[in-house]
Amino acid sequence: MIKLFLNLRIELEASEIIDLAYRIKSGDRKAIAQAITLMESIKADDRVIAEALLEQLGTANESSIRIGISGTPGVGKSTFIEALGQLILKEGNQLAILAVDPTSSIRGGSILADKTRMTSLSRDENVFIRPSPSGNNLGGVNRSTRESIAIVEAAGFNVTLVETVGVGQSETEVFEMTDIFIVLLNPGGGDELQGIKRGITELSDIIVVNKSDGDLESLSRNTVLDYKNALKLMKPRIKDWLVPVIACSALEKKGLEKCWESIQNLRELLLTSRQLESNRNKQKEKWLIKETRQGLLDALDEDEDIQNKLKTMQEKISVENRSVKSEAKNIIANFLSKLRKNK
Repeated sequence: MIKLFLNLRIELEASEIIDLAYRIKSGDRKAIAQAITLMESIKADDRVIAEALLEQLGTANESSIRIGISGTPGVGKSTFIEALGQLILKEGNQLAILAVDPTSSIRGGSILADKTRMTSLSRDENVFIRPSPSGNNLGGVNRSTRESIAIVEAAGFNVTLVETVGVGQSETEVFEMTDIFIVLLNPGGGDELQGIKRGITELSDIIVVNKSDGDLESLSRNTVLDYKNALKLMKPRIKDWLVPVIACSALEKKGLEKCWESIQNLRELLLTSRQLESNRNKQKEKWLIKETRQGLLDALDEDEDIQNKLKTMQEKISVENRSVKSEAKNIIANFLSKLRKNK
């Protein structure tokens, strides 16, 4: 009877997954949101269903374009996306926005306010906006952002914008899951500019100096020149592509056409040179390594025996003056031994 019940449940789940995949491909907003929630879940059962759903959805849409957008806090990423998004829609595109909000390391909560900041786009039927918490991920994106991209592309959205939590040493993961990486900067210079210049020029495909209006317009021009001069000293990351530095005002809608034109020009270059396909394949290879590592960490966290050993050792480590490295090695060896026995 139990076996019959389990078989029935598996068949039921399989039919539900097929139905959910069909609804996603039909552009059902509720189904898209439901699927992304599944991807974000940390429950083991949900993760199994999520993996089956991804297989059902099939391969990625090769005609799509994935754009990562990062920038210093207060640079106006959401305002820029709202303005650029309207331009993208005018050309008949379907736009998905995956906005990652920072999660508090103390309380674990996030603001998730991007829909309220993108009032015009949030009302458009050709736009899907999904704010998600960054969780404990340090790469500026949510752990499930890659899966979310696959879902919105399967639903027919041919342009995906991934807005990250900010820019810094760890804000590079979005670069490894998008086709084009845009960095937004405030007009300025001095120590702040020097501090982030190298990382920006190494990763950026397009640099946008936002808020180039009013009293900041002159300062913005100087910032653009500063970055253009810095780029001359760098070896181009993409063959035949000189990173453009664009002065822009999302508020006054100035410079946006040049931004969108640069995105389209770079995508065309990547397509004709077959670099787009090559880059995406390399991204999949890195994704495999990250998922394997994360899977091992999840298994470690879910192993009750190992967690009890860790807790006991944490209580003893200071009192008994034991070597942290040695005890960590012992716990890892114990865990690996259990994995081999369970093969």
